[in-house]
Amino acid sequence: MVSHFGHGKRVHPKTVAQRPTALDGFKTSPPDLAILDIKMPRMDGMELLRRLRQKTDMPVIFLTSKDEEIDELFGLKMGADDFIKKPFSQRLLVERVKAVLRRVGAKDGTAPRETDSAKVLERGLLRMDPERHTCTWKGEPVTLTVTEFLILQALAQRPGVVKSRNALMDAAYDDQVYVDDRTIDSHIKRLRKKFKSADDNFEMIETL
Repeated sequence: MVSHFGHGKRVHPKTVAQRPTALDGFKTSPPDLAILDIKMPRMDGMELLRRLRQKTDMPVIFLTSKDEEIDELFGLKMGADDFIKKPFSQRLLVERVKAVLRRVGAKDGTAPRETDSAKVLERGLLRMDPERHTCTWKGEPVTLTVTEFLILQALAQRPGVVKSRNALMDAAYDDQVYVDDRTIDSHIKRLRKKFKSADDNFEMIETL
């Protein structure tokens, strides 16, 4: 079903059956979004996600069965942007893909553009461009996943104001995705690590 997803909706899906083919395809012709199954031949989806996150901030949606809740939480902590549980309808898949693409600011041909999201956000040495999904610190690029970008954006919009984990969940995920406090903590940890790589003295994200 996934291989037929998007036809007639100005979306051009490409399917690959094995990990080596997928990795090669991502290098030569990177898609706007990847849909991964946790159960994949020769390498599970989690390992493929780990390798992708070493090279790209491409949005990723996982397909999972109902008994894989632990994998779902682990995947979100690793940087997956959404999960869809099997079985699912093509309509649901379309809507979830559109939602993730809207979050990253990609053009899926159907989603309305939000004028506010096009504004560049500057806070001291931080610069975020939601339209292009780019982030810089001291002029140096910092590569973020969709979820990391949205969490940082929520924090930067009101600097100095304490944001609860629930508020960060609301900023980064839609109503169909539930994550626990540990997942948000993992995203914050990843954000700190990325900014520390760009600046050893980075101390701008604090937890209480």
